[in-house]
Amino acid sequence: MTISILIAVKTWQKNLENCVAKCLELDYPDFEIIILPDATFDTKDILSRNIPIKVIPTGQVNPADKRDQGLKFAKGEIIAFIDDDAYPDKNWLTCAVENFKDKEVGAVGGPAVTPETDSLRQQASGKIYSSFLVSGNFTYRYIPGPRRKSDDLPSCNLLIRKSVFENLGGFDTKLWPGEDTKLCLDIVHKLGLKIVYDPQVLVYHHRRPVYKSHLKQIANYALHRGYFVKKYPETSLKISYFIPSLFLIGLIFGFVLSVFNLQFRSLYLSSVILYSFLVFVSSINKNFMLFLLTFSGIIFTHLTYGMFFIKGLISGRLKEE
Repeated sequence: MTISILIAVKTWQKNLENCVAKCLELDYPDFEIIILPDATFDTKDILSRNIPIKVIPTGQVNPADKRDQGLKFAKGEIIAFIDDDAYPDKNWLTCAVENFKDKEVGAVGGPAVTPETDSLRQQASGKIYSSFLVSGNFTYRYIPGPRRKSDDLPSCNLLIRKSVFENLGGFDTKLWPGEDTKLCLDIVHKLGLKIVYDPQVLVYHHRRPVYKSHLKQIANYALHRGYFVKKYPETSLKISYFIPSLFLIGLIFGFVLSVFNLQFRSLYLSSVILYSFLVFVSSINKNFMLFLLTFSGIIFTHLTYGMFFIKGLISGRLKEE
C-alpha cells in the first residue's frame, strides 16, 4: 500500500528539515514525500535515500488549499497529512496501515505528543493542552489514549484513503483552522465511513510557547469552534466546548453580584478557591517554573477560549469565507 505524505508549509526552515529527516527514517517500505511551499526552493540538501521527494509550489494559500493541490500529484493509495512543525514516530505508517485493512475505515489518526526537546515554554503549552481541565475528554489528542472511533481528529496527524479524499473533493473549504473538522464530518456523515484513533499512530508536535503564541492559537481555535457550533453542529454542538465561556460569564457576573450580596460573595469566593485548587493540582510539576507557567497558562487559556468562543458563536461569517 503506497502512501503519499503531504506537508503544507510556507518555506524551508528548521522544523521542516527535522520533519523530512524523521520521515526518511520511517519503518515502511513504500512512501513518497510531497512538500507544498509558497514558492519553490533548492532541494539539494535533502538526503532522500531513494525515497521520492516532490516540491510543489502552491502560492500563498492556506494549508487546506495546499493539500488539495498536493492531491493532484500524489501517487499513494493513502494520503498522510503531517504539519511541518511535527515529526512522526518511526512506526507511524506501519501502524496506520493496519487500521486500513478494515474497508469501512476512511481515515486514521493518533496523538500529537509534545517532544521532550521542546523549550520550557513549549513544554508548558503541551502540559496545558494535555490537562483534563483544558481538553476534557479530548486529552487523547495530546497524550496516547485507548484506541477508539472518532468523528473529529486534527490534520497534524491524519491519514485518509485517496479515493475518499477525491470523492469529497479534498478539504474543499477556505476555513483554517477547522478544515479538518469539516473533512472528518464529511467522512463520517456524508460517506458513512469510520475514523479510527490509534495511539500507536504517533507524531511529535512542537508547541507554540506560552503565553502570546499559545494564546493566539487558542483564540483562533475557539473562534472557529464557536462558529462551527452553528455551521457543523453534528460534531461541534457539545457542552464541553461551552464550558470555558460559561466559566468566563460566571466569573464576571459572579464578581458583580458578590459586590452587592454578602451571602453570594462567600459562595463566589469558595468557587474561585476550588477552581484555583483544581488548576494547582493539574499543574503540579517538579520543575517550579514549569508549574508556574502551566498554572497561569491554564487560567489564561480558559479565559481566552471562553471569550473567543462567544465571538465565534455570534459571528455571522468568518473573514476567510
